[in-house]
Amino acid sequence: MDTDVHSPKAIFHATTRLVVPLFQRPYVWSEEKQWAPLWEDITRLIDVIDHHNQAATHFLGAIVIQLVPTPLGSIQTWNVIDGQQRLTTLQLLLSALHNRLTRRGWDKLAGQIKSLIENSEDYRQTDEDKFKLWPTNRDRAGFIAAMNGNRDSNDQGATSRLEQGHSYFANAIDAWLGEDEEQAFARGRVLVAAVQDRLEIATIRLNADEDAQAIFETLNARGTPLSAADLIKNFVFQNLNTNPAAAEESYRKYWSQFEAEWWEEEVTSGRLKNPRSSLFLWQWLTTRTLEEFPIREVFRQFKYYVTTIDKDIADLLPQIRVAADRYQEIIRGAARPNGPLNREELFSYRIRLLDSEVARPLIIWLNEPEQADVPRADREKVLALLETWLVRRMLVKATSAGNNRFVLDVIRFLEDQPNTSLPDALAEYLTSNTTKVGYWPSDADIRSELTGTRAFNKYVRARLRMVLEALEDNRRGYPDGRQLAMGPISRGKGTVEHIMPQKWRKNWMADLTEDQQADRDSILHQLGNLTLVTQKLNSKVNNGAWSTKREFFRQYDDVMLTRDAVNLADGDWDETAIEQRTEELIGEILDIWPVPAGFTVANRDIETRTSDTEARRRAVVTIADLVTNEILPEGTRLRPTSQSSRWRGVTAKVTGEGKIAFNGTEYAYPSPAARAVTGTSSEPGWAWWSVAETGHTLNELRNDYLHMND
Repeated sequence: MDTDVHSPKAIFHATTRLVVPLFQRPYVWSEEKQWAPLWEDITRLIDVIDHHNQAATHFLGAIVIQLVPTPLGSIQTWNVIDGQQRLTTLQLLLSALHNRLTRRGWDKLAGQIKSLIENSEDYRQTDEDKFKLWPTNRDRAGFIAAMNGNRDSNDQGATSRLEQGHSYFANAIDAWLGEDEEQAFARGRVLVAAVQDRLEIATIRLNADEDAQAIFETLNARGTPLSAADLIKNFVFQNLNTNPAAAEESYRKYWSQFEAEWWEEEVTSGRLKNPRSSLFLWQWLTTRTLEEFPIREVFRQFKYYVTTIDKDIADLLPQIRVAADRYQEIIRGAARPNGPLNREELFSYRIRLLDSEVARPLIIWLNEPEQADVPRADREKVLALLETWLVRRMLVKATSAGNNRFVLDVIRFLEDQPNTSLPDALAEYLTSNTTKVGYWPSDADIRSELTGTRAFNKYVRARLRMVLEALEDNRRGYPDGRQLAMGPISRGKGTVEHIMPQKWRKNWMADLTEDQQADRDSILHQLGNLTLVTQKLNSKVNNGAWSTKREFFRQYDDVMLTRDAVNLADGDWDETAIEQRTEELIGEILDIWPVPAGFTVANRDIETRTSDTEARRRAVVTIADLVTNEILPEGTRLRPTSQSSRWRGVTAKVTGEGKIAFNGTEYAYPSPAARAVTGTSSEPGWAWWSVAETGHTLNELRNDYLHMND
């Protein structure tokens, strides 16, 4: 190893090739974060040299390059282990400078720069030998276009990041040189000298037999961080025992797909965002090691895993590729809004809405080579069992803390079972669990939780819609019944709608006493009063009388869930009809997500659930919590709960930031807003304010939130 500080001239002037390995990530530097700051550093350096310190230099950072053995007579070649973003940017800057100098007719100055970006024709044996730097496959077309000056600096057609970078530097150089020819030439000479000789780069040169990977990992914290997928890619291809051509073929065949936009998209798992490729590798490695570890440690775990298996690293690539293709196929299939889904796709769709990405390793595990002989029907039963466990726990608001560990325990358990009996083994495992993090809610638990509860407020809207979609599809024969030609309902498109409207007092008042009105308010958000609509209702229909709404549903709505409700209440749609329908829908939910045949589960300890509820009630809740969870929509008008004439005409509004706006001031909590009205030193704000249209107090909505986040 040789370490020293070099100028760009010292690095690039010799006849040499700096090759970025094909497995490194593409060029990612940008104007805001790197190009503009670099140009500002250069112009500032020139100013310092002119006015303060003629010996001034500017440090650019470090690079690591490793010597590549080459045949006698070939150009000396180095692999770029670290610093390819920095080196590529320097080449774009130098090429742009050469281009601007040439256009102004300053050929001698331009010649000084040309020797830093191109090798002499006398030494070239291939077209690739032309450039001092040779980028990774993905960047080559853009790099060649930029370096050859195929576009004018003002050309808006520059699409690649490399061309954009070249254009940025060309324009910046032109602007800095100015229009006065004599002054511009003098500035050009200073710029050439500063760029060649006064920029400094710490250069680590490795011999061919030194461990480049270890140094690469140590330096990774600098610059734009590499993802887990980037680190694994570098590790794999650094350690392939093959020639460069074979390595490139392996990369193209088994790994290049991870650089597609779909794989590079950042997706959320829990509270973290990661590229989908990194998330997949984490989940895949979890199924291989059966160990729990955070995604930030996936690279370290991968390196350790490679040392524990009796398989060459090259043999892992086809296995990863097969798993990745299946992973992508399932997720993309699950994203289709229309048409039937297979069991894997349906499981994938539902766990996404349940925020249960931790369950995805089970799909991967079922598709690994060791489970190839598991019958397809058994695979589907295994997924249906875990989905039922997840949905039931969501319905009773069981804790999701520890789900990742529990799912891993499930896979470990299945790993030890014969492939011929996985469904029965899993059913026994799940239904016999009595722990807080693993118990299977019984039919009685579900009925107790859903009967009389305000489902519309209690559940996250997407999850509630998913349950209603399942109820609708069950009527249409999907996924396992006598399937109707109309197909399953469009997923994620329907709107959860109240049959009896939330603004029922306008057209549904009848002759109700105050107690009866309170009863109606309490039953309004129950499951039995909810349906899905596939087209937006206008306000006349939405809040209209039952006869108007019923006629609309009969003529225009194709949702069988709604039609059944219409047929259930051919007369009035009232509290009795809602309660009856709630019971019917609960029964269907228990059929869709059933306790496995032949198994029983114990009812959950009521005292445990009560103590959990009490703990929630001690939580601090803000208006923002209610807004975020769609319990209190932005723009909701509030009024004093008291009907005293003192407060007549007093109103406030809920803002999108989760505050109460009153008289030009915004309040995060109800009590300060109430005190602003009354002028007193103490007011119970949660009880003081009510929703103007429904009469619900904020305290009632607060309780809905606390119950929702059970």
